[in-house]
Amino acid sequence: MSLLARVALMTALCLPAAAHAQHQWIVATEQPRVSAGATFEILVIAPVDEELPDRLDARLTASPADERVIPLQAQGVPVGGQRLYSATLPAGMSGTVAVELAGRASSVLLLEVASAPPGPFEILAGRRPGEVEPPISENDPIYFIVGSRGGTSARFQLSFKYRLFDQSSGFGRDQAWLAGIYFGYTQNSLWDLSGESRPFRDTSYRPSLFWRWQRTDDRTWIDELRIGYEHESNGGAEVRSRSIDTLFIRPEWRWNLADDARLEFTPKVYGYLDKEENPDIDQYRGHVDWRVRYDSGLNWIATGVARVGKSGKGSVLLDLSRRIRDLRFGPVGGYLHIQYFRGYGEDILGYDQQRKSQLRIGFAIVP
Repeated sequence: MSLLARVALMTALCLPAAAHAQHQWIVATEQPRVSAGATFEILVIAPVDEELPDRLDARLTASPADERVIPLQAQGVPVGGQRLYSATLPAGMSGTVAVELAGRASSVLLLEVASAPPGPFEILAGRRPGEVEPPISENDPIYFIVGSRGGTSARFQLSFKYRLFDQSSGFGRDQAWLAGIYFGYTQNSLWDLSGESRPFRDTSYRPSLFWRWQRTDDRTWIDELRIGYEHESNGGAEVRSRSIDTLFIRPEWRWNLADDARLEFTPKVYGYLDKEENPDIDQYRGHVDWRVRYDSGLNWIATGVARVGKSGKGSVLLDLSRRIRDLRFGPVGGYLHIQYFRGYGEDILGYDQQRKSQLRIGFAIVP
């Protein structure tokens, strides 16, 4: 008998008779210690006359404020009412984590989880071990890229979000919904490197205030939701001034695929509160940013964002990033970043202008 089978059998013998009467599922492992972000294996024993599917969902609980549902993928075929499953432990978990099957009466397995090495933005933000999310974290991508079609130009973006109320103290602890309020900021600049004195063509400043809700069970049909207000302007004077104010809602769906890959669909739907300086901007931007993102789980990350204006004019932005695991700048790892843009409004000043399509290559901290 294998070690996994022996562990499972011992677990089964220790369960109260009442649990067996209720046809309880049993979970066991020979990996009681695992690192966050690493793959681990679980042996599942099904009650009599129950099938062991190719996929099960597991609920992981590190604390009342940190509960996640992850997929378990079958490894091999069922043997004698048992089947081995594998999954990847979320990178943000640490400490003692309780594991049980979601939506099924099952035993509870305890894992000792070591913190994962912090990512690039977590290092910059100073994340503490075991913290679900640092107070300041990534929002949109952070990159610097250069292209040379129609003259050499660079595009770079900085972005972050800041949680206004701490989850473990003060108002955020007393009123849990307050811990979902964030201030966000994104700045995107287009830099003309071929022009005299190398001027900036335009810069977009986007502060926002939003409330963020995240799913904590296995029943809700949506994974995350953001609702908020955003201002965008270029800080220009007189005829060069452009600004809009919007209210937005951004639902998020995520699917875990084979080999730790993940697919995300995060459309951002917005309505204009003020567009006096550019009253026809919805003809070119429309009211939705259609965004799809694919992470291979290894090295590649691809993101696409499409806008379709009310006039049928719009734009497409495609980003492709590859992790450069061996290249490190100080404490921050990097990504090779490629971006393609085609359509109207690469900057808010030229929201109604269509320039030549652009392909730029550079470096990203957050893809």
